[in-house]
Amino acid sequence: MRKVATSANARLFSSGGRPISLGARFGSISVGCGGSGHTANSTSLAEAEQLSLAGVLRFTSAYAGPRLKEKKSARGSCEAAQNAIHAWACALRSLGDALPPWRCEPKVQALSPLLDEYCDYRRTHNGVADGTLVRDLDVAQRLIAHLQIRQRAPTSLTLVDLDAFIKELATRVSKSTVADVCSSLRSFLRFLQTTGRLPVDLAKGVMAPRFRISARPPRTLPWQNVKRILRSIQRSEPPGKRDFAILLLLATYGLGAAEVLGLRLEDVDWQAGILRARRPKTKVSIELPLLTPVARALSAYLQWERPPAKGTARLFLSKNMPYSPITSGAIRHRIRHYASKAGVAADVIGAHAFRHSHASRQVDAGAM
Repeated sequence: MRKVATSANARLFSSGGRPISLGARFGSISVGCGGSGHTANSTSLAEAEQLSLAGVLRFTSAYAGPRLKEKKSARGSCEAAQNAIHAWACALRSLGDALPPWRCEPKVQALSPLLDEYCDYRRTHNGVADGTLVRDLDVAQRLIAHLQIRQRAPTSLTLVDLDAFIKELATRVSKSTVADVCSSLRSFLRFLQTTGRLPVDLAKGVMAPRFRISARPPRTLPWQNVKRILRSIQRSEPPGKRDFAILLLLATYGLGAAEVLGLRLEDVDWQAGILRARRPKTKVSIELPLLTPVARALSAYLQWERPPAKGTARLFLSKNMPYSPITSGAIRHRIRHYASKAGVAADVIGAHAFRHSHASRQVDAGAM
């Protein structure tokens, strides 16, 4: 592996590539390559298999050794080695080497004919979003498994079976979750009745539990708290400019996290002063005025922080290789981090609190 590392080093410099453009220090990559070559020789690990997430986990297990397991210093060394090998794999892939994917796609379990038909029905007749469809399929699978235990078929469903299913579920989850499950359950029951599998519409007999709205996480934030959170972001260091632009988009236009993270470079029309976004559920495009504070924040991010990733048109990317689009979970984590810094209760704050923060969403350019 040391020969491969040396060859990669030579090609990086001969092709004019700069280490900083790859998102990692060249010395770190060299150290990681050299260390991995030594360990690969001593532990008989295949070189190609190491350049994937599964392979690097095996490598770091051998890298730490049995004496250092469970020690804090060993965990730090393993994380450094993983980052170095990941950066090296990205560099080799950018040079044209054929490498296995870093993360293997999870195997998709085949649906039963009934659930496959239900999935097509929900897409064709209801036009549901992918996230809602995943939840609906999960509820349908749980109900079918519950019926199998009771040795009953979906075509012989009764209200007694539904009551037993909901009561068992209510012992493990909150009332709001049970209410969501009841909504998906009614959709599945309507499908069974519409397709002739049930003689009657049992959906009318599914009653969701009542719960106080105050029992759910708060849906809004006072506008003063929003500004405090925005001011707490250190834009002098990455990913401050990126996070500031994302949170400003959420608070200013009331966009959802999926709408902001789905933005592409061509969605920002600088000459016309228009920002184009797409509703993830309806796939409808909307045009918004590109306000001055938002344009300033996006320009700063694009000029100084966005990595030089040529393979994707997404606007917001991770700051480390392989520059993948960031997820809504990462945004939620960053929001709570900045809320904690600003002294705002951050246990239940997410993107939803920003998009519902203020009716007018008047952006004070001087305050931001």
